Amino acid sequence: MPTAPLAPLEPEVVRLIQDLRLAPHPEGGFYRETFRSPVLVPTQRGERSTMTVIHFVLPARAVSAFHRVLSDEAWVHSGGDELELHVVSPQGGHSTAVLGPGSHAVVPAGHWQAARPVGPRFAHVTCVVAPGFEFVDFELVKRADLERKCPELPSDVLALAMP
Repeated sequence: MPTAPLAPLEPEVVRLIQDLRLAPHPEGGFYRETFRSPVLVPTQRGERSTMTVIHFVLPARAVSAFHRVLSDEAWVHSGGDELELHVVSPQGGHSTAVLGPGSHAVVPAGHWQAARPVGPRFAHVTCVVAPGFEFVDFELVKRADLERKCPELPSDVLALAMP
């Protein structure tokens, strides 16, 4: 697993990352896959596990940069502060969900998604992807490309994309 310096993070976040054995995620934050179904299903992209599950932690002031997955993804709040989840449809429609204790949201396959914690500590979510997640089905988008595709998005939302 790749490692990143944890020194600038709050001690509570460092403990959570260490306790859950999380690694840095390319979109931002820290994650670890906790389940991958051994049952495979055919997709247009080849066989995939029926479902995968990860722990995902976003420290305060961190973001999960705009990305898309070619499967449905459920975000389930698991602890810490609330999480603001932004979803942009392929047609450019934008919606926002705020996840707190006992809540979840589903991002349909192929939609752009980004998230940030709402609070001073961290947001901890469990993400369930079906059919299961594979990095070949994952795409980050650059801010300029997202702005070209969705020029009506507010600047604070566009700021959640990679520079």
